[in-house]
This record gives sequence, structure tokens and C-alpha cells, in this order.
Amino acid sequence: MGKVVNKRNIISALILFAVVFPLLTENNYLIHIMTSSFIWMIGVYGLNLLAGYTGYLSLAHAGFFAIGAYALGILTVKAQMNFWLAFLLSLVITGLIGLLVGLIALRTKEHFFAIYTLCLGYIIYLVIDKWEGLTEGVRGLIGIPAPTGIGPIQFETEVSHYYLVLFFLLLVVLIMYRIVHSLSGRTYIAIRNSEDLAQTIGISTMQNKLTVFVLSTLFAGLAGALYASFVRFIGPDIGSISITFDLLTYLLVGGIGTLSGPLVGTLLIVWLSQYLQDFQENRMLIFGPVLTLLVIFYPRGLVGAVSAWNTKRIGKKEQRQSNNRTRIKGEPFIESEIVPDKKVKEG
Repeated sequence: MGKVVNKRNIISALILFAVVFPLLTENNYLIHIMTSSFIWMIGVYGLNLLAGYTGYLSLAHAGFFAIGAYALGILTVKAQMNFWLAFLLSLVITGLIGLLVGLIALRTKEHFFAIYTLCLGYIIYLVIDKWEGLTEGVRGLIGIPAPTGIGPIQFETEVSHYYLVLFFLLLVVLIMYRIVHSLSGRTYIAIRNSEDLAQTIGISTMQNKLTVFVLSTLFAGLAGALYASFVRFIGPDIGSISITFDLLTYLLVGGIGTLSGPLVGTLLIVWLSQYLQDFQENRMLIFGPVLTLLVIFYPRGLVGAVSAWNTKRIGKKEQRQSNNRTRIKGEPFIESEIVPDKKVKEG
């Protein structure tokens, strides 16, 4: 049973379910919600890379999400640029702005970094809201085109857009996996655990933090560009601080600093929100206490809690096997082997 239910099989089953999901239902609304979930997951992965693996909590990610969305919208609607060229440029623009912001923001630490990015996110929101000549202000940008076809593949239908977003989500997950399991990923974790110690062993912390920050903003910009091409209309609200808090909620519930946390948290909260639409105005009255309890008792979210439980279960299993082997060999059973260290000392 344990060999069947392993991590690789679970991942394969989830990917298979995501691929066949449009074939299991003809309800376009469900496909729409699932596509939205995938887009938010990409944005949450950006936040997770920065906060979960380097320990820098950015509260400006809704701003970078909005920059990606507006860059695509302005280039396609106002400049009449080819969609895919505008799509690539929107990522470049988001990355360049992320680079400039990161050069300044990363000179601060801990809560100063969070406050700085919070202010920056609000400035981005104000620029979008007030610069009517470029962004159309509160009226928003209307008529953003759907992705143009690539050869015989067209993206006019809900299902085709679903697969396009799924492709980018899988690409982001693969990139995250490669980063986390590489030397760079271990470097980022070393910075998170102790930046001073990382500097003493010769790690260029500023260079690594800047790389992560730019990658993080690129993920947010990618999610924003996909969102703009999906809903075809964007307003300044997509850059508001409430979007950042939504992304943070998805991450904390799923598990910060884990690979599958953004998937679990986003899917759970987005679908739960659909079933609580009648409480839309007061949904934080439900999510707030749940989130508080989760942070207190399971700071690494649901995935972290399951991982800790599994580690504990394996530890107990190995201890039992060790005790059994000792008995089989005919060696005298030593009580201290199953008694916690603290009790042994007290005895």
C-alpha cells in the first residue's frame, strides 16, 4: 500500500486529474473557476519563492500582478501589438520593474521590508488608478484579446484557455522544483535560516536575494498577464492590497516554504469561497479565525502539518522495527529504548 501511495504516484494522479477535468464536466462555470485557481496558484508560487525560501515577505505582489496584466492590456489594446509579443514584453517589463524595486527594497530586512513593499504596492495601485491617459483609471481596460492561435491550436474556448493556463502552471511548478532541489535552492534556505551566517561562508546574499525577487515578480507578472487575457477586462482593483492578502492567505493555508502548499491552499480557499458566496462580504469572519489557529498550531500550513505527522509516524515505525530486531537477536530488552530521554534522566 505504501509503495502505491507515494509522492510520485500522487503527483501523477493530480496531473492526470487536471488534464481530464474538462472531460469530466460540461459546466463551463466549473472550468472557469478551475482556470482562475490555476492563475492564482502561479502568483502564489511567486510569493512562496520569496517568502518561503528566503524569508522576505513581500506585500507588493498584487502590484506586480497588476503590472503584468496592464502591460499586456496596454500593449494589445492601445498599441495593437501581436498578442504573444505583448505577452513576452509584459514579463520583461514586470521583471525590469522588479529588478529596480529589488535593488532598493532588499537593503531593508524583516518588518521594514514588509512595510516598504506594502507602501510600494499602494503606490502601484495609485498610479494605475490615477493615470487615466495610460490605464483608463477607474474605467479599466476593456477588450483585451484572447491569445492568438499557435498553428492549429486556438484559444477561443473556455477549455482551450484552461489547457493554456495549465501548461504555464506545470511549467512554473517544474521551475520551482528545479530551483528548490538545486544548490541555489539550498542557498536561499541558508539565507532564510541565517543571513549573517550565510555571508560568513561566502554566499553573496544580495545577489541571491535579488535573483529570487526578480523571479518572484516574474511569476506574479505571468499570472497577471494570463489573468488579463482570460477575463478580457481589468480594473485598478487587481492591484489593491486585498489581492496581496488573498495570495498570502492561499500560501499560509497551503504551507509556506513547501512545493505543494500553493496548490493545496489556493484550490481549497477558491473552491470554498464559491460555496460561501452568500457570505462574500463577511467571509473573513470565517477565514480569519481559521487562519489564526492554523498559523498558531501549524505555521507551515496543511502540507507542513501532514509532512510533520508523516515524519513522526515513520520515526515511530523505525523505532518499533529497531526494538523488534533487538528482541529477535536475543539481546536483553532495555526499557530505556522506548522511554523518552527525559524520563531516563529522571530515573
